[in-house]
Amino acid sequence: MSQEDTFKTRARVGFAKGEEYDQYRPTYSPTIVQLLLDNLQVNGKQHAKILDLAAGTGKFTEAVAAREEQFEIVAVEPHEKMRGVLAGKELRGVTVKDGKADAIPLPDASVDAVICAQAFHWFATKPALQEIHRVLKRHGHLGMVWNIEDYNAPQGHKAKTTWEAKAHDLIWSFNDEDPRFRHEKWREVFDEQVKSSPLSLLPSGDDEQFFSLPLGEQQEAFETWLPKEKIWDRFNTLSHIAVLEGEEREKTYKTFMEALNSPDTETDGEGRVAVHGTTFAVWTSKIPAEGRDELADVERQ
Repeated sequence: MSQEDTFKTRARVGFAKGEEYDQYRPTYSPTIVQLLLDNLQVNGKQHAKILDLAAGTGKFTEAVAAREEQFEIVAVEPHEKMRGVLAGKELRGVTVKDGKADAIPLPDASVDAVICAQAFHWFATKPALQEIHRVLKRHGHLGMVWNIEDYNAPQGHKAKTTWEAKAHDLIWSFNDEDPRFRHEKWREVFDEQVKSSPLSLLPSGDDEQFFSLPLGEQQEAFETWLPKEKIWDRFNTLSHIAVLEGEEREKTYKTFMEALNSPDTETDGEGRVAVHGTTFAVWTSKIPAEGRDELADVERQ
């Protein structure tokens, strides 16, 4: 089995409990939703067509479907159980389709914007970027957004509390080769577009640029108060935790709960503990293929 097939198998198993994922994963703040729609240039655009790629159970889809613009949304999701949860919500203006990032079931130049919520790191490849470029209209935009708890953050991140720092160490103790946001490798597919050429609008052989750089980015901190067992449930929605079995799962649960029960862990009057994190919003625009040959000719003269 290839490494890519191994990734896909673990993802299918890790996200098999779609209902639990939908219940325990965080929603997105109204300010982040507004920020992303503004920068994708669909805010206020009635009936704009949006592709929600790798939509999962529809955590972001719900927020976009509730907007007064009455967007036409195509939610593409390859995981059958997650897709079933999303379809069951019967969201206004949302069509749910089976599909993958490198084989999007839509015509060329058919959507105003593409949104990848909590997912782009899984398919940060040139074929996926080409497909996203293909389905976007001439001046369409691509947006990405992630809710990242302190315990699941990049390695250099400083957690807000002791228990979250210990849980962060636990996450990084796994020999996990699957693509994750915290590995920060997803950016490479954008940087590689211009690896051989400093000219942002000119193609360079295999390094043809599909999306503009630098990426637009903004962060927003969040805090959620949950009972301790619910925090474990949330932690358990991470795919590489969900797949654990037997002794390894018991050991992980024990280590996590020991961290959560650190002497300095603060609780509120209901016994809940604060979970801290950061929402990362990222956006870029499609560079149309038309006119590139002329631009290259001008540069060569």
